[in-house]
Amino acid sequence: MENQTQHEYDQVITRCRQLFLAKTHDYGTAWRILRLPSVTDQLYIKAQRIRSIQEKGVQLVADGVEEEFVAIINYCIIALMQLSLPPEAPLELEPAAVAAAYDAQVAENRRLLFAKNHDYGEAWRQMRIESITDIILMKLHRTKQIEDLGGLTRVSEGVEANYRDMLNYAVFVLIKMDFGRVAE
Repeated sequence: MENQTQHEYDQVITRCRQLFLAKTHDYGTAWRILRLPSVTDQLYIKAQRIRSIQEKGVQLVADGVEEEFVAIINYCIIALMQLSLPPEAPLELEPAAVAAAYDAQVAENRRLLFAKNHDYGEAWRQMRIESITDIILMKLHRTKQIEDLGGLTRVSEGVEANYRDMLNYAVFVLIKMDFGRVAE
C-alpha cells in the first residue's frame, strides 16, 4: 500500500506543482507580499468554502472543491516557503529558485507524510472527506491562535507543523477524489 500511496501522492503534487509554476509565470512571485497571517486567512477562505459547499450540496461559483484543495496545497507551500526565506529576500524570485523552493518543501512534507503514514497505518484512507475538511479548519484555527500569540507557544509544534499537516490532508483528499490520476 505504501508504494501506491507514494505514487498517488506524487501524481497529486505533480499537478499542483504544474499549476503553481504556471501561475508563477503569469503573476511572478506576487505571493511574496503576503505576511503569514494573510496566507493563513487565504487558507481559511478556501477551507470554509469547501465546507460550505459540502454542507449545502450546491455551489454557485464554477471553481470546484478539487481546485480549492489544490489551492490549499499551494498556499501551504507558499507559507512554508515564506517561513524559510530570509527577511531580506527580494519580492521577485527567479522561476528556477521558486521551483527549487517548492520542491524542497514538498520533499520535507513527503518525508513527514510517510513517517506518519507508517505509524498511523494509512488511517486517512478510512476517513470521510468532510472530516478531513474539518481537521483542516481546526488546524487553521490553531494556526491563527498561534499567530495571535506572536508564535509564543507552551506545548505546540508551531505554525510550520500545522501548514505541513494541512498540506498532507489536502493531498489525501485529492487522492481519495482520484485527482492525480492521469487519463490513459
